[in-house]
Amino acid sequence: MSQPRILVIDDDPDLQNLVVSLLKHAGFECVSALTASAGAEILRQRPLPDCVLLDLMLPDVSGLELLRQIRSLTLFDDLPVVILSALADPTSIRKGLDLGADRYLTKPYLANNLINTLVEVLRSGRRVSST
Repeated sequence: MSQPRILVIDDDPDLQNLVVSLLKHAGFECVSALTASAGAEILRQRPLPDCVLLDLMLPDVSGLELLRQIRSLTLFDDLPVVILSALADPTSIRKGLDLGADRYLTKPYLANNLINTLVEVLRSGRRVSST
């Protein structure tokens, strides 16, 4: 089986490089984007990533808006999205999960927690609500 492919969308190049390094070391293949529009462009290409790791505070479009766009297209029904954000307040977390994120992790994060979350999401797939 090939390595799971993760799309990392984060506007902080240093943090993005750190996350990509961590994921590659853990056996993931990574593609990355510094803006929501660059992430959306990657999602228009094939193959699709197996999971999106999404920051919420992006310079062009908010991560929540990008998540809303992803969830509005049936093409991405099976695509897990994990939010990794410095926004740790209950309102932001609830909004992210309500808009269709599969998990919400806060920065700073523990490396093992990030890896374990991605492994679990990839193993279990999306929890699609029946609303």
